[in-house]
Amino acid sequence: MIPVHRTYPILLAVVLIGAATFVSGCLGPTAAADEVAWNLTLAGNPETVLTLAEIRALPAVEGYGYSVSTVGIKYGPNRYRGVLLSDLVETAGGAGADDLIYVSAEDGYLWVFDTAQLRGEEFFTFDENLREIPAPPLNVILAYDRDGEPLAYEEGGPLRLVVITESPDVITEGSPWVKWVDRIEVRGK
Repeated sequence: MIPVHRTYPILLAVVLIGAATFVSGCLGPTAAADEVAWNLTLAGNPETVLTLAEIRALPAVEGYGYSVSTVGIKYGPNRYRGVLLSDLVETAGGAGADDLIYVSAEDGYLWVFDTAQLRGEEFFTFDENLREIPAPPLNVILAYDRDGEPLAYEEGGPLRLVVITESPDVITEGSPWVKWVDRIEVRGK
């Protein structure tokens, strides 16, 4: 029989190794990005539901996204890849000049874009010191990759709206960066 004072270090080592294995993801298979069960509803005429794999198969764009929260916390810059919001709106039947685009998330968050913002216009942009600067060309995308990796759930994935530009040092306000996007709808004013 092993004395009790010798079994505790062995038991502790086994528990720590097991915890480290679990945290590192070594237990069980992990799902590929296209296997994540996520749907996007395009509420148009007709209503269309796209899977994550179908969205990833659409023509993609890339750019830098860098945002600031309403309390001044900066996130980024990161390189994002995704589908233009304007392309998704076209798939939903398009938007007229006076229409609004409602983008909602599974947690109930909602952001409303007008058609100028759909084109990447009328966003506030800032430099590294959070001084407002003239806006360079911007695009609004439904991102699924960040820095070459699938967008993690903790980062608003698998689908998140992001305002991108070609320059890594342009910051946009973070409110329209909708996390966990699951519905896009075009409505008249």
